[in-house]
Amino acid sequence: MATTFSPNPSTRLSPPPPLAPLAVPARLLLGPGPSNADPRVIAAMNQQPIGHLDPAYLEMMDEVQNLLRYTWQTTNPLTYAVAGTGSAAMEATLANAVEPGDRVLVAVKGYFGHRLVDMARRYGAEVVTINRPWGEAFTLDELANALDEYRPAVLAIVHAETSTGVRQPLEGLGAACAAHNCLLLVDTVTSLGGVPVLLDEWQVDLAYSCSQKGLSCAPGISPFTMSPRAVAKLERRRQAVANWYLDAALLRKYWGPERVYHHTAPVNLTYALREALRLLAEEGLEARWQRHQQTAAYFWSGLADLGLTCHVEESLRLPTLTTVRVPDGVDAKAVSRQLMADYNIEVGGGLGELGGKVWRIGLMGYNSQPKHVDTLLQALGRVLRQAA
Repeated sequence: MATTFSPNPSTRLSPPPPLAPLAVPARLLLGPGPSNADPRVIAAMNQQPIGHLDPAYLEMMDEVQNLLRYTWQTTNPLTYAVAGTGSAAMEATLANAVEPGDRVLVAVKGYFGHRLVDMARRYGAEVVTINRPWGEAFTLDELANALDEYRPAVLAIVHAETSTGVRQPLEGLGAACAAHNCLLLVDTVTSLGGVPVLLDEWQVDLAYSCSQKGLSCAPGISPFTMSPRAVAKLERRRQAVANWYLDAALLRKYWGPERVYHHTAPVNLTYALREALRLLAEEGLEARWQRHQQTAAYFWSGLADLGLTCHVEESLRLPTLTTVRVPDGVDAKAVSRQLMADYNIEVGGGLGELGGKVWRIGLMGYNSQPKHVDTLLQALGRVLRQAA
């Protein structure tokens, strides 16, 4: 029998006013992310979706895994893209590596170190922290001494701290962690695709990143990897991973040869990520790292010509994200608003302890080009002169 409806106008919502077709403003995205995507990535994403168990899609998943291994310089079999933003991949590392009662040492030197603390506690970890001022990095001795003192099951640290623009040296840390039977968990959100990241050489056990920064892809699909040591800990768990959606024991059955259904994958984002990683491999890692460093150095020189200084010393400065000190008497937010309103340029403000004190300016992936530096410096110079 057909269903009939008896509309009651008094209880039904009226339709909203008609909307114009979608119109997205053209912006130059020079904040902490997202970055502008290569037009070829956008074109790849705009293909028709296919099924998430389609043979062509399964082949694409294998290609993404292989490209991620190259980009991270790892042979980890358990390497895939999480269907979520970088924060989902961050949570995936902790969800899979941490059991209730595990001691997790977090080396905090910025906003995203604090986020690791919060997430680890939610999975029942006994969290201990060591801290450095926002704008500095830890020495290997400081980290090794903390391993000796706290004897953690996991050490979590941010390689490229998005809130400060600091690059944390990691050489030697993985070996120190292995000697203490500790897993090394590394945030590579603002380094992957723009800064040397050598997971196997550095003996990193768990790492995550995002798609919309150095890879210049749309946000929403995020690299994740676990070393064999981390997988062994996963397999020894006394209870299931608390987060079903991010459980690597389940997801490896989808990303691996079994191809067991787990969730409906973000098919079009996979298209985009594959194309972004293909372009990275075509350019070559070393050439890409050099391009980012040269563009950043050009930018830092231009900042000096404007009388502006960087918050982080050059030896620890990220080429992908620069924290620029706001001159005395200048309203940081007003400058950012004017850059957006008058020039269609987005830059980021300071987070946490650096709120109102710095601008965060990203030159990542497709945007790491001298022409974008020139555009920004010219606009910033005009805005600052008007603000003086």
